[in-house]
Amino acid sequence: MDNRIDCHGIWKVGARILRRGDLPLLMGILNVTPDSFSDGGLHNQVDAAVTHGTQLVRAGADVIDVGGESTRPGAESIPLDEELARTIPVIKELSDQIDVPISIDTTKAEVARQALAAGAVIVNDISGLTFDPDMMSVCAEFKAAVCVMHIKGTPQAMQQNPVYQDVVQEVTEFLQARLSACAQAGIDPSRICIDPGIGFGKTAQHNLTLMQATARIRRALGRPILVGHSRKRFLSKLLGRPVEERNAGTGGVSVALTQNGADILRVHDVSATRDALTAWNAVRGTRSS
Repeated sequence: MDNRIDCHGIWKVGARILRRGDLPLLMGILNVTPDSFSDGGLHNQVDAAVTHGTQLVRAGADVIDVGGESTRPGAESIPLDEELARTIPVIKELSDQIDVPISIDTTKAEVARQALAAGAVIVNDISGLTFDPDMMSVCAEFKAAVCVMHIKGTPQAMQQNPVYQDVVQEVTEFLQARLSACAQAGIDPSRICIDPGIGFGKTAQHNLTLMQATARIRRALGRPILVGHSRKRFLSKLLGRPVEERNAGTGGVSVALTQNGADILRVHDVSATRDALTAWNAVRGTRSS
């Protein structure tokens, strides 16, 4: 069964159609955790998180992605109640203050259920909806938009010598299988975007190979493609810089991914990314509307 949709980046999110123009859509990262690899502890109080979320929207974010559990390499899973306590009050408050779609970054079906009831319209699941057997039914029930990501292993062990024969082919096949499973579970294919899972069970070279193959993966699967590269560890391999000094490298990768056809970029610094892409776009002779 061919579940592909228009390969020009159409993504149904709630009652909206999201679609990249000259530049990709930007998904602003809002971590409400004490221990995320880049910004843990900065926004883990409701007021601070909501303030930062509104700032991301003013900076040009097209989607806000709220996450309550760190998925950095080696991170341990947290209890359901704790993840709910971190995320649901933020989503409720934020949904009253912003007019862009809210995504819940979770692998737990109950967190997704309560987040969708609170005002989120997207489920961003790093496991490709595999860790929790109830996740697909929750997404289908709420007619949620879904980000289906590739991961090899679990956050606890995923960076322990990941090996592929052909990383692009294997990631593409995994995502194709998940797209078919989602469709069979009643999730509208037009509500799905795909994510190759940069940093999730990949070496630095695997990550580079996948990002170089963005257009190939997009064509093969016929879905909008989201890439989450912001401040990640492969940049340390490339640049020799700690996490707090990876913004410039993130901007460079954002430009390359834009050239390679990515539809959505998931980033921490929305303002800097927007500026870098707008300037690049102007110099190449096409201004974004």
